[in-house]
Amino acid sequence: MTNFSVQDKVVVITGGSGVLGGSMAQHFAQEGAKVVLISRSQDKLEAQVAQLTPINSDVVGISCDVMNTESLQSAKQQIMDQFGRIDVLINAAGGNIPGATQKEDQQIFDLDLGEIDYAMDVNLKGSIYPSLIFGEAIAAQGAGSIINISSMATYTAITRVMSYSVAKTGVNSFTQWMAAEMARRYGDKVRVNAIAPGFFIGDQNRKLLLNEDGSLTDRSEKVIAKTPMGRFGEITELNGAVQFLCSESATFVTGVVLPVDGGFSAFSGV
Repeated sequence: MTNFSVQDKVVVITGGSGVLGGSMAQHFAQEGAKVVLISRSQDKLEAQVAQLTPINSDVVGISCDVMNTESLQSAKQQIMDQFGRIDVLINAAGGNIPGATQKEDQQIFDLDLGEIDYAMDVNLKGSIYPSLIFGEAIAAQGAGSIINISSMATYTAITRVMSYSVAKTGVNSFTQWMAAEMARRYGDKVRVNAIAPGFFIGDQNRKLLLNEDGSLTDRSEKVIAKTPMGRFGEITELNGAVQFLCSESATFVTGVVLPVDGGFSAFSGV
């Protein structure tokens, strides 16, 4: 094994049936981890587990709502009963919420407050609640890693996604706060970090970035112009950064938000 190995680590992934979480689940299954997928959708969960089991027999799915603390407590107990520990928690649940995304011709004052609440809750509380519940097991064993998902929308204002931006900025603060709390109280082997993905085309942002004929929208043209690498990311390009952060190669890394963005956050556009 190398310092980057995650062999036999128990890796819990919320949003495990989604595009981002599913990609990470496949990666960690291939790397020999014991993978636990958390998702509200039983059908998608079963399909994902069926796809990954031939790769790695230590893949399980648990139907659980990250906004329901009783559901999370039950999931934690199932994981502890089966594996006895939690080594890694990846909070991949969340994303852009269509109802809270401002249309081009819509004023911000006309956004649905209920949709704003949901976008804020699933993206911020949806990381805080699992971190507190699964993180308690990590703290008790004195070793482990939590990885949150931030966003480019936390660096500067990106139009039309106010609720998502504010929630993900909260994730950055929570990551730093939790990193300090865990290290000071439970030792230097308990770490909390985040990645900040650049622009990747997925189900939640497809209509924002692609026209119906597959061509780039005006918004996409602006994104590519500000990305020095000149392209969108491939979802699999997030996996190496996550593996690094939860591996033995990052033992002195905690409280960071690591951009994986093709240079978007570094470039002024000029």
